[in-house]
Amino acid sequence: MHGIDDLLQIMRDLRDPDHGCPWDLRQDFRTIAPYTIEEAYEVADAIEREAWGELRGELGDLLLQVVYHAQMAEEQDLFRFPEVVEAICSKMIERHPHVFGEVGKRSEEEIRADWEKRKHRERAAYGTSGVLGGIPKAQPALTRAFKLQKRAARVGFDWEEARQVEDKIEEELRELREAKDPEERAAEVGDLLFTLVNYARHCGFRPEETLHRTCSRFTRRFEHMEARLQEGGEAVESVSAERWEELWEEAKRAGL
Repeated sequence: MHGIDDLLQIMRDLRDPDHGCPWDLRQDFRTIAPYTIEEAYEVADAIEREAWGELRGELGDLLLQVVYHAQMAEEQDLFRFPEVVEAICSKMIERHPHVFGEVGKRSEEEIRADWEKRKHRERAAYGTSGVLGGIPKAQPALTRAFKLQKRAARVGFDWEEARQVEDKIEEELRELREAKDPEERAAEVGDLLFTLVNYARHCGFRPEETLHRTCSRFTRRFEHMEARLQEGGEAVESVSAERWEELWEEAKRAGL
């Protein structure tokens, strides 16, 4: 059975200047980063579908991305794979003194407070000590909005209950209806989406996951409608709005 050393050697061979793969040799951190994000989403997708047989392979693909970045870093004498492992091991040990240190049994609230203090020190070390510092701008917008709001809430910048957010949603809808030009409407749509993320947070949901589930549900229902149309010999392009509504309600009744 192959081990991590085999994977590291495979990546070194792929990036070998004389005998490596031309495609792999052309890559750099920026060109590989989108693949890293894509592989992370494929891991999440396998989990969402409970496709446990696929998950093993998807985790391998994601691990390859880590090895890929580490190899490119080694080529530039930035760091090496063992240092990546050392960094995460040290971080996990340092952040969990209740497991690996002298600290005794602690409540979940105490653990969370200590975690935040440690994260704050880490952000300060990287020059991002502000309340919102360290939240990557390249994250999906829903996730970034969720994290920005959570971070602001920790210092008291937040609504006390979900009902207040509902009022804000209604206010944002009014402002959207009153917007005069496309630029203003775009800004108001953004404000509305940001507020909806806040509402999801107050209800205890992660908006990115919630929207993913909705997209999956929409896909199942739409595919059901397409199948029904095909059964009846109906062309998708010529279906009326009323027929679409009928099929949609049918898909809902089918529990899709």
